[in-house]
Amino acid sequence: MSGSFEPVDLTNCDREPIHQLGSVQPFGFLLAISSDWIVTRASANLAEFLAITQADALGRPVTSLITPESLHTIRNKLTTLRGSDVVERIFGIALTSAQERFDLAVHMSDSGVIIEGEHCQEDRHDAPSLSMRSMMSRLDHTETMEAFFRDGARQARALTGFDRVMVYRFDDSGSGEVVAEAARAGIGSFLGLHYPASDIPVQARALYLRNLFRIIADVDAAPVPILPQLNENGQPLDLSMSVLRSVSPIHIEYLKNMGVGASLSISIVVDGKLWGLFACHHYGPRLPSAQSRSTAELFGQMFASRLESRERRLALDYETKARRIADRLLTSVADNASLLDDPAWLIEALADAIPADGIGVWINGRLALAGIGPNERSFATLVRHLNRNAAGRIYAVDRLAETYPDLELDEAVAGMLAIPISRSPRDYVVLFRQELVRTVRWGGDPHKPVEYGPNGPRLTPRKSFDAWSELVRGRSLPFTEAERRVAETIRITLIEVVLRLTDEASMARQAANERQELLIAELNHRVRNILSLITGIIRQSQATSVSVGDYIRQIEGRVQSLARAHDQITRDHWAPASLRQLLMAETAAYLGKNAQRIQIGGADVLLEPQAFSTAALVFHELMTNSAKYGSLSGTGSGTVQLGWHRDDEGNLHIDWREKDGPPVVEPKRHGFGSTIIRRSIPYDLGGKADVRYNRDGVEADFSIPARYVVTATSERSDPAAGGTADNTPIAGDHRPLSGLTVLLVENNLIIAMDGEDILRRLGADVATAPSVAEAMEILAGQSFDLALLDVNLGDETSFGIADRLAAEGVPFAFATGYGEGIAQANSHSDAPVLQKPYTMDGVTDTLARLPVLNKQ
Repeated sequence: MSGSFEPVDLTNCDREPIHQLGSVQPFGFLLAISSDWIVTRASANLAEFLAITQADALGRPVTSLITPESLHTIRNKLTTLRGSDVVERIFGIALTSAQERFDLAVHMSDSGVIIEGEHCQEDRHDAPSLSMRSMMSRLDHTETMEAFFRDGARQARALTGFDRVMVYRFDDSGSGEVVAEAARAGIGSFLGLHYPASDIPVQARALYLRNLFRIIADVDAAPVPILPQLNENGQPLDLSMSVLRSVSPIHIEYLKNMGVGASLSISIVVDGKLWGLFACHHYGPRLPSAQSRSTAELFGQMFASRLESRERRLALDYETKARRIADRLLTSVADNASLLDDPAWLIEALADAIPADGIGVWINGRLALAGIGPNERSFATLVRHLNRNAAGRIYAVDRLAETYPDLELDEAVAGMLAIPISRSPRDYVVLFRQELVRTVRWGGDPHKPVEYGPNGPRLTPRKSFDAWSELVRGRSLPFTEAERRVAETIRITLIEVVLRLTDEASMARQAANERQELLIAELNHRVRNILSLITGIIRQSQATSVSVGDYIRQIEGRVQSLARAHDQITRDHWAPASLRQLLMAETAAYLGKNAQRIQIGGADVLLEPQAFSTAALVFHELMTNSAKYGSLSGTGSGTVQLGWHRDDEGNLHIDWREKDGPPVVEPKRHGFGSTIIRRSIPYDLGGKADVRYNRDGVEADFSIPARYVVTATSERSDPAAGGTADNTPIAGDHRPLSGLTVLLVENNLIIAMDGEDILRRLGADVATAPSVAEAMEILAGQSFDLALLDVNLGDETSFGIADRLAAEGVPFAFATGYGEGIAQANSHSDAPVLQKPYTMDGVTDTLARLPVLNKQ
């Protein structure tokens, strides 16, 4: 845009460029510095702070204004900035030889550095010394959301010292409501008042989402211009992240009409959206110290985090309760399909899940109504309207008469939630809500612009801000997002009922009963294997060089990656799953909106479950390392090209190429994450893995054998070192396997590493094999004192190895997740059986039953 500004009034204030007003508040100064540290702009009051005029400062190196030591401190702070919307603060710094101390805020803007300073107020005590931990504890102990908001307002007032602190919540339309307040006695209350969306325009709300803190120290203070106003390209300075940014004249008038002398706001951001604000008013000038303001900003962020957790927990509790109701509904209707023809029963069954005042049911052209709702003719007309909507989607409105003006509706009916329960013909369960007659207390009439003020037409009642009440008619209580999600669950449930009532479903249930025992055994095996895998991940992720928090995050990331993989596998009943979906899920989990930084290419293929889980862990570690150290780190422009193809023999080749990231140096130590990347596919699948730490970016090539691949129809290492498998001390340093050699046969790399660590801690020298062929090859060239054999090795068993060991007189034990009956259903029924997962006590107790140990 050009540097000229059109006059701003209430007719266009939603387009006012409030981030480019070209001036600052006078309690501080501003310097704009080029990339080569030359002063390009400065506030006109510079001489009041640094004893040099604004005109003399322009074009000079910044070292001619401040000491080299202070510049060094500022440059160090700039290195910690991550992203454009970040401001770093420096407290109590001496900028000149005069040793006067300043508080600074530094950030990047327009490819340059913005330095804002104000006199240090370190000797002032704006607020009592409050422990952030105790403040959060007080919030955590509030029982209701109302108490949570109220306590948040009280603590924010204690931190800032402002006369009035409000918790201000936005609704979907942008209007706001004061949901909590802490105020000095005798100044009245704004609690419960509503304000229209125009009071905080769209661009202001967008700026609140970027810059979480805003202080206006004195509404009567004259703004200080930043000169020159425009750069060589005719552009004003972007002050979006500025601490000192001056105030729109419209907003100044607004505050003066309220009698406010100073204001402060702290954004409350929940789930990436602007939920609301801490809005603070003082009836005179007020400027808390920079340190106090930073503490208040931190409190606002932690308050928002606690609020997000509470809202999610409440929604989860509601949805969990509703799903239990849906399950009971499923069971009841599956046993008695005629219940669907009884709307009175349906409204009673659904009442606790989604509150409603009436219900209509339309199935195969037949209808039934109960409670408050339209008559039969209007309901039939409504169904025809609903048929125009997309098939299979729920639909909710809270102003039914406005949405469908041709319907003949009783005035009491105002809201509707339609749940389609079939595709063709269209059948519906429709919940109705009655009109909610309520009084909204507005801070001034939101509909009434007249009169003229110094900035054009304005809202007259703003001068007094008397509450103005509006009776809201023709609307019901809206259906919430949580209620819509529950409705979707009910929709799926009722469709499933129809399927369950077919003959085919009955035959499937009968077959399922006949296979129940086998399925239970298979489930038991898979659960034990998963537990073994997770136990191995926990143990192998241990390292003394990382904090407990990092350790927990590493474990969570790896387990969540496995969970996503198992979700996709089990979605199709343990059938081969899509490689592309796996990569998209991992990409979304790590990059979210920036997922386009990974460029994925290749015709989709399906991977067998074993290969799918292994690939999930490998690419989880690759993305983790890249996000920490490689091309995906920070907010840069680095990308990853991830492609795959199949060769003539059907083998799958996958290529990982990182570009435009920071320089890569091969790590001196390879931790557990790097071990997964380099060894999992070769060990678990018999494939290949080649990882190269090129300076321009990490490159990796993988090859997965054709037997695991089905054609689809329709840098630096992880810092976690490979730790020991079990840190539990062995009593008396007991090492019962000292001097013995043990063969461990286990087809999963992580579980094998877990078993190896336990055996070595018991004193053994261990050799590991993932398959029968490799185990036989090892036995041909080496003798062993005993062996531990996993029964199930994917598509083969270890019974052949057991036969050879028995022939050579080598004692052995089986390891399995199936149960002892499976392991001993062969000629070696006398062999001890270890139930997975591997543990120190389990391995010790099992091997103690072998003759070779009994002789020691």
